[in-house]
Formats: sequence, structure tokens, C-alpha cells
Amino acid sequence: MGRWKPDARGRLEKAALELYNDKGFDATTVAEIAARAGVTERTFYRHFVDKREVLFQTNALADVLAHATATAADPLAPLEVITHALTEAAPVFEERAELVRQRQAVIAANPELQERELAKQASLASTLAHALRERGLEATTAALAAEIGIAAFKVAFERWIDDPDQHTLAQHIRETLDATRHLTAPAEHAAATDDASFQGQENMA
Repeated sequence: MGRWKPDARGRLEKAALELYNDKGFDATTVAEIAARAGVTERTFYRHFVDKREVLFQTNALADVLAHATATAADPLAPLEVITHALTEAAPVFEERAELVRQRQAVIAANPELQERELAKQASLASTLAHALRERGLEATTAALAAEIGIAAFKVAFERWIDDPDQHTLAQHIRETLDATRHLTAPAEHAAATDDASFQGQENMA
């Protein structure tokens, strides 16, 4: 087996996602993933606890969010800090867009994995809330801003995955978080804002 080949973790991830989409998550074994990646099962377990962990690697993303929140310029409103942090994290997804889309297809086909995805999102919200508190924000406000941020990110992410015009994830994040600022505005103002946002996308297309 090719244990000496570079980037075993990346090859394992690619092999797993291909098999999950071809055969289904439940029908895929660790042995099959390792064989396709050209490594041993022992090598797989050096990188991942189980085949589920291939889909839920959160450490790098959590680190980016925490650092970007901590280093955001002062003074910024909480949602502006969140916008900055999430757009800073966008390259984590954009640099591996095809794998990200494969991952989402696997999760969408498996309700149990969807529950794990919700738990991951809750963990990221907790990371953001902690980072906001470290900036001096009151705990309730920090928690609310973080939850709004993750909810907006989820909407932006889904729009990016399905975007035929291939706008960037960062653009979708900014537009979605901009929309949250108008949720308490009068209906006419909110409609005008939506029209302006739509026109902006038309101009960029």
C-alpha cells in the first residue's frame, strides 16, 4: 500500500466523498475508503476517528472564526464583526468547492448526518459567542449575534452551493447578513432593499 505517498489525509477525504456519493454513506466501509486512497486502514484511523469524522472537520474553521473575530477592527457593531469573521472564513470553503458540494450532497441524503451538521453549527455559534465575549460584548448579546450569524451563514452557504452564476460565498454572506439588518424595518423599506439587492446581483451577472 502507498503509505509513503504525500497528502494521505486529503486523498482519504476525496476517496470517502466519492464513495459516499456513489454507494451511500452507510454502505461504505473504512476498508473501501483506505483502498481507494491507496493507504492502509491504520492510516485512515491516524487521521479520522471514524468515517463520519471525514464530513465534520471543524477545527480549522473554528480557529479562523475565533481569530477573525478577535482581530476585527474597533469599533464595529456585533453583526459587522460577525460579517467580517464569516467572510474571512469563506476561503476555507471556496478553495475546496467541489469537495464541499460533494459533502453537502452526502449530508442531504442522510437524516442522521443532518443532525450532526446541526450540532456542528451549534458548536461554531458557541465559538463565535465566546470570541465576541472576549471582545467585551455582554453574554446575551454575544450569543444572539452569534446565532444570527450562523443562521445567516447557513442561508448564504445554501445559496452559494446552488448559485448558477457562481458568485462568491463571501458575497452571499455579506448580502444575507445585510438582509438581517432589515428584518425589523417596515415592509415597504424591506421590499425596496430586497429589490436593490436583486438589482445588484443582476448587474454583476
